Amino acid sequence: MISFGSEAVWPSLLNIGIALAVCAAVVALVVWNSRRRGSRTVALDAALTLSGWWITLSALGAVSFIIKAFAVDWAELHGRTIVFLDWPSNLPCSEYGDSTTTMLTCSGTELSDFTVGNASLGLRLLAAAAQLSTLALTTIPAVILALICFHTLRGRAFSRTVTRALVGGAIAFAVLGVLSDLLSGIAATIGLREALPADSTWYPHTYWLTVTPLPFAAALGLLALAAVFRQGMRVEQERAALERETEGLV
Repeated sequence: MISFGSEAVWPSLLNIGIALAVCAAVVALVVWNSRRRGSRTVALDAALTLSGWWITLSALGAVSFIIKAFAVDWAELHGRTIVFLDWPSNLPCSEYGDSTTTMLTCSGTELSDFTVGNASLGLRLLAAAAQLSTLALTTIPAVILALICFHTLRGRAFSRTVTRALVGGAIAFAVLGVLSDLLSGIAATIGLREALPADSTWYPHTYWLTVTPLPFAAALGLLALAAVFRQGMRVEQERAALERETEGLV
């Protein structure tokens, strides 16, 4: 995620533009290197290189999550909880939105991103598992893209390996999507229960678990793409059989 803050909107937009320009320069460098080597598959080369970097960075991130779970005594938690925090009392707002002037309507926010100090090893491992599942979920597109580019560059675009990778990616998307949502919510609630006494006003007596449908939509898209590749493989097999028959007639 790329984010910047400033009093005016234009400095933030400028910084965002600079960051995007740097990303574009990296892509342009990869494309230039492919052209310099005389490659005729520049787009595939660039996609394979960038997806490889993506996978490498994800692997390094996974290692850092695992090391952090054992090396530090705190746990970072990112998940929905039942704890709801009211806005500060000194923030001017209208309780029922019936103010005659432009004013905020009083509300609050859900406690979903926080850190627990002196956390137990179990909580740290659970937090690491939630982070690893989220990281694995976001790395699936890079793995699938790398496999497609790798086999396409070797003339095996419509192969069983690619089709199986797409089906496996669809299953992984669905499983990891559910696992990431559940682990994040469970870890957040357990973290609050470990940090707060049972008689506290903020103690979460119930779990607040949610599962988003987006991973299932992505899984469905990958299954459809796998069907397309399977059909392409069938067409190639039929064409190869036809060529063998034609050669036999000659």
